[in-house]
Amino acid sequence: MYGVSCNVVKHNLPTEADKALLAADYAKAEGLYRADLAAHPGNVDATAGLVHALLREQKVQEAADIVKTALTAASASAPLLTLRGEVEFRQGEPWVVEQTVLAAYKLDPCNPRTRLLFARFLRITSRYATERQQILLAHQIDPDDPEIRLAWIQTLPLAQRITEMEAYLSAPNGDDQETIRQLRADMDRWKKQASEPQRACHLVSTAAPADIPFIILKGFSGPVMENITRGFGLEVGLNGTPSRLQFGAGEGGLTVYRPMAEHAGLKRLSEPAPGGPGSKPTYRAYADSIKIGNLEFQNCVVNVIDSASPFDDGDGLIGMDVFSDYLVTLDYPMRKLHLGPLPVNPAEGTAPAPSLKTNTAQAQDSGAAQAGPFDRYIAPEMKDYTQIYRVANNLILPTALSASTVKLFILDLGASATNISPGVAREVSKVHETDMGGPAGQSHKVLIADEVTYNFAHMSQRVTNVFAADTSMASKSVGMEISGSMGANTFGLLIMHIDYRDGLLKCEYIPNRGYTF
Repeated sequence: MYGVSCNVVKHNLPTEADKALLAADYAKAEGLYRADLAAHPGNVDATAGLVHALLREQKVQEAADIVKTALTAASASAPLLTLRGEVEFRQGEPWVVEQTVLAAYKLDPCNPRTRLLFARFLRITSRYATERQQILLAHQIDPDDPEIRLAWIQTLPLAQRITEMEAYLSAPNGDDQETIRQLRADMDRWKKQASEPQRACHLVSTAAPADIPFIILKGFSGPVMENITRGFGLEVGLNGTPSRLQFGAGEGGLTVYRPMAEHAGLKRLSEPAPGGPGSKPTYRAYADSIKIGNLEFQNCVVNVIDSASPFDDGDGLIGMDVFSDYLVTLDYPMRKLHLGPLPVNPAEGTAPAPSLKTNTAQAQDSGAAQAGPFDRYIAPEMKDYTQIYRVANNLILPTALSASTVKLFILDLGASATNISPGVAREVSKVHETDMGGPAGQSHKVLIADEVTYNFAHMSQRVTNVFAADTSMASKSVGMEISGSMGANTFGLLIMHIDYRDGLLKCEYIPNRGYTF
């Protein structure tokens, strides 16, 4: 997809529907685009606008139906094929997107939206160098497309990124209020980072391998859910102060609650910033030393939740992505974490010194100043690993629930139980409702799938009584349809080897080994 000379796209003046979409009035934009299509059937620009408005409204099936109808009349259309790929991506079928991209590219190698879609696919499959190339090419062809421009901004050095983000946010761009809030928070963090000395959380002890025992976490503050095991974690020394951190999933990095931060003497680096809906404010703090097992790191920035912990025996969260410079082995039967070296990526030449990714956002921010980015490397000894998708801090597993039903599940290392979306539960299992108790004698009905068999990473696990839970927020967050999260009752008998750098997973099962769960 290289070596092609393309002209810069010249946009027509925006229609009223385009203006509504840019103003994030998605319902109005949908109505106007439908009227445009009624007056001008087959108009590709109006079709694209309608599909994008529907996807913003989370009306994924309606968007798919629009694209299917349009392609029936014009199958050899690169813009329409690209639209189909965008819908396939959102529907949670990334494994078919690459072929759709290649088909669209053959029809028109200069379509910038095809390049953008390919870049999105490359990112979740850990091919970061090629992703960057495709974003730069897309921006050369169409620097005015807001989605392309936003992706391009993320590739820039820090000072230029701040300038371009300010310009991006100063005009209508189609983003909803929550996305705008997140982007403004990113920009504020970049500005503070630009004015602060650079801190690299570096290893000062002997390098891996390291074996670190799990701890079991049970206690909730309050009488409602006492003595219920909620998950596993690690004991982590913060400036010499022991803390108990639960395994996290999408949170990423290392996060502690304010009382632990103050007790450990962490130095505050920022004022509390509002979190998303329903979440507490957070701020960044600096730890002179972090000890995990026999490993010690110094000069580390961590996240702090500006609140007391809701748990009697937990001080925060630790995502396994903090160890993304290592090959991570979670040995659930023996209840231990093993950290080993990753194979050297030939593109890098030599293995970089391992660091601890305690502050995920900061690690991503500083990426432009580091060597790389690099595409994933599958070493010969890792040929039997399974490709998984990575979106931000989430590891997402393609999981077969039947011979014809493959869905995406988030690997939630902090959860004790697997859940499934209500729609998929009804699709693959008999279901029933049960009353769940609550405070003050209250109760509410919960849908439960009687039995679901999960096939992932060459493993098959039958799970009974799987709780159904709404996954719409997770799906919107990662940009793909998520059918649930996978907890310890599904992988708790396995040894899981995770290569965060390259998006690879291997699972092993050895009967009658380790603790009895």
